[in-house]
Amino acid sequence: MQAFSKPAEPTPSLTLAHTHYENFPVASLLLPAHLRHAVTVIYQFAREADDIADEGNATQAARLQALQTYEDELLLIQAYIQPSQPLLITLQQVVKTHRLDVQSLLDLINAFKQDVVKTRYATFNEVLDYCRRSANPVGRLMLQLYGSDTPQHRLWSDQICTALQLINFYQDIAIDLQKHGEIGRIYLSQDEMQSAGISERDLRQQRLDATWEMFFLHNVMRAEELLLAGKPLGRALPGRIGFELRMMIAGGERILHKLKSCRGDIYHHRPTLKAYDWLLILLKALFKQ
Repeated sequence: MQAFSKPAEPTPSLTLAHTHYENFPVASLLLPAHLRHAVTVIYQFAREADDIADEGNATQAARLQALQTYEDELLLIQAYIQPSQPLLITLQQVVKTHRLDVQSLLDLINAFKQDVVKTRYATFNEVLDYCRRSANPVGRLMLQLYGSDTPQHRLWSDQICTALQLINFYQDIAIDLQKHGEIGRIYLSQDEMQSAGISERDLRQQRLDATWEMFFLHNVMRAEELLLAGKPLGRALPGRIGFELRMMIAGGERILHKLKSCRGDIYHHRPTLKAYDWLLILLKALFKQ
C-alpha cells in the first residue's frame, strides 16, 4: 500500500504549477507579482490533494484518510487555529493575508473525496454539482485574490470554471476509463447515455459512428455555451488579471475547436495545445476577442 507522507517544507515555486497539464489558472508570470505566491500555494494544496485521490496505488481507505487529514487541517484554519502541516501553515497565512473563504478549499477536498468513491453520474445535474465543488472554487478564490468578488463576477467565473472542467472531461474520456482498474470513471451522465443508445461497453470499444459523434458534440457544445456565457469576465477584469483570464478562456475555446474537429475520436486524437495554438490564444487575449 502506498503511504501518504506529509508535504515537504514549503518553498512554493512555479515548478509544481507546471508539472501537470491543466485548463485552470496557475501562477504564471502574467499575474501581478504580489499574487504569485498566493496562487502557487493554493495550486500546490489543490494539486497535492487531487493527486491523493488520483495517483498511485493506495487503497480507497488510505486515500480517504489522507484527504480527511487535509480537511481537518482546513477546519483548524477556519477556526483560527494553526494547523500542523507545513503546507497548511503557509496556506493559513495566505488565507489570512487575502481574506480568502476557507469553504472554497473545503469544497475542493469534498470533490476529491467524491472522486475516490464515485465513478458514475446518473444525471448531468450530478456532473454540474461535482464541477461546483471541483472547479468553481478555484475561480472564486482567484476573484477574492483579485479583489473582484462580486455576484456577477462569481456567476461568470462559475460558468467559465464549470465549462473548463467539462472540457477536460471530454478530453480525457479514454484516460478516465483506465482509472480505478477495470471500473474506470465516466463523467458523462448515465441517463443521457442511455437515451442516446450509448453504453459503457461502447466507450471501452471506442465506438465511432454518427450516434456517438452526435452525442459527443452535444456535450461539447453545451460546455461551449457555458464558456461563452462567462466570457464577459475576461473583459470586465482589468490589467494583467483580465489578460490572464482571457488567455485561459481562449485556451478553452481552442480545445473546444479541436474537440469538435476530431468528430468524437478522442481515443486516438486527444486534443492538446501546441506551439502554434498559443500564438492564436495570445492574439485573442490581446484583442479581447
